[in-house]
Amino acid sequence: MQHRTLGTQGLAASAIGYGSMGLTMAYGPGDEEAGIAAIRRAHDLGVTFFDTAELYGFGTGSNEILVGKAVKDFRDEVVLATKFGFDLSDLSQGFGALNSRPDNIRKVADNSLRYLGVDQIDVFYQHRVDPDVPIEDVAGTVKELIDAGKVKYFGLSEAGPETIRNAHAVQPVSVLQTEYSLFEREVEQLFPLLKELGIGFVPYSPLGRGIITGNAKPAGQYDATDMRNTDPRWQPGNFEKNVEAVDRLGKLATAKGITISQLALAWLLAQGDQIVPIPGTRSATRMEENAGAADVALTEADLAAIHEILPNGGFGARYAEEHAPNWV
Repeated sequence: MQHRTLGTQGLAASAIGYGSMGLTMAYGPGDEEAGIAAIRRAHDLGVTFFDTAELYGFGTGSNEILVGKAVKDFRDEVVLATKFGFDLSDLSQGFGALNSRPDNIRKVADNSLRYLGVDQIDVFYQHRVDPDVPIEDVAGTVKELIDAGKVKYFGLSEAGPETIRNAHAVQPVSVLQTEYSLFEREVEQLFPLLKELGIGFVPYSPLGRGIITGNAKPAGQYDATDMRNTDPRWQPGNFEKNVEAVDRLGKLATAKGITISQLALAWLLAQGDQIVPIPGTRSATRMEENAGAADVALTEADLAAIHEILPNGGFGARYAEEHAPNWV
């Protein structure tokens, strides 16, 4: 497995990481045993970057506990990333309420340390920017946690240029995490800033929430708790166009002797040497497929062919309008 450096603070990780959200939310009922097996298989394959969040357990810590349990025997060999930034005290109102007040950041850090069963969080992300709390206060609080040894590196998720720059001035940001894939390109506008400031990039949903795997079903054919039922890219009109693009990508992948998922992940790796995508899966077999993307070399002709199929990304927004992140 190749390794990459993320940011200028010393954070290093495998070229392919692992995102754990789908183990406990968003994609139907979870399977703890399968999730643990997938994480341990990832480690066997050289994956060292594992991503979780307070939100993924709806305040119960279930996702962090699962990840901590899975990596317990090799914790010192891996990077554990988790996130703060939501008010999960009243789930009857949903989990849309943001809370990046310093007291909540400290509380979440202590909870995450306990849930993960570790002495230090390797990467602590602000999950979503809280417009009611100055980012300088957020960065300052994380700096305190770093100085106290509870956190090693600071990350931001779904943040815009002003937020990134102002946070970085208080506490250097090692990584930005935002959705990025063949089907979602908006974040490319931030790449010059990340390069200027020496910040690494972690794409989440690098397989377009599964639409790029070639196994997508139309909205309405998933479990009632699956977010893809309401994802605009799965709706009539967009879904058919996206499936057609995936079919074309599949032919290109077959010609190279790889899978569509490997093609999509290799494309991400080709966009810069400080990029580490974090595909998630409950399948150890899928994990093997994803990890194999690190060994795929795309030629200029391959990249041109991909660009011809999807010059500007997929069809349909990545979130329903009311859930779309607001970059500042």
